[in-house]
Amino acid sequence: MHPPLEFLIRHPKVSIEKPPLLILLHGVGSNEKDLFSLTEFLPDSLLIVSVRGPITLGRDRFGWYEITFTGGAPKIDAEQQQKSQKILLEFLNFLSTQFQFDTKQVWFGGFSQGAVMSYSIGLEHPDRIKGIIALSGRILEETKKNTKIDDLPHDQKIYIAHGTNDNVIPVTSARASKEFLESMRKQYQYKEYPEGHTISNEMLEDLVSWLDLELKKN
Repeated sequence: MHPPLEFLIRHPKVSIEKPPLLILLHGVGSNEKDLFSLTEFLPDSLLIVSVRGPITLGRDRFGWYEITFTGGAPKIDAEQQQKSQKILLEFLNFLSTQFQFDTKQVWFGGFSQGAVMSYSIGLEHPDRIKGIIALSGRILEETKKNTKIDDLPHDQKIYIAHGTNDNVIPVTSARASKEFLESMRKQYQYKEYPEGHTISNEMLEDLVSWLDLELKKN
C-alpha cells in the first residue's frame, strides 16, 4: 500500500508491543525533516512519524494550506485545509495497517501551521486523537465551529507553548486559543516564553517533561 503522504519514522527506543504514536506536522514552507530533528529528545516509548505536507510551495518547501494577505489580514484556503485534514486521517489509517501502535494513544503535534493542523484534527476528532501539541500556533475560526463542548471533563490532553515576541503568529492568538479551550471545558497546559517564532531549548525541555508525565499515566 502506497502512503498518502511522505514521512520519516522513529521507532520506539524501548521494547513495547503497542507504543503510543506521535505524528509531527511541520510549518509552512518546511518539510518532514524539520521536526524530525527533535525526535532524539522525545520520550523513548513513542513511535514518532514526521509527515510532509501535501502542498508543494517550492524546492523542499511544503505546506498544509495556502494563505493570502488581502486587505492586511491573513486568509486561509479553507478547502485546502479541510483536504489536508482528510489526508491526515487517511494517513493515520495507513499507519495502522503498517505499524503496531496503541490506537487509544495517538498524539498530533506541530509547529506554526503544523500546530494549527494539530488543533484542527485533534479538536474535530477527539474520539481518535488523545493529545494535541501546539507550538507557536492558533485555533482557526473554522475549527472552533466544528468543536463541540465537553459536558464532562474529556481525557484529551493539550499542550500549548508560544513566544511573547512572535511576529508571525502573535501571542494574542495563543491566548485567544486558550480562552476558547476554557469555554469548551478542555484540559490544557499553557506556557509563554520570551521568544520569537521558534522552538527554544526551554520550550522543548518543558514539553518533554510534560509529555513524559502524561505518557506514564497510561
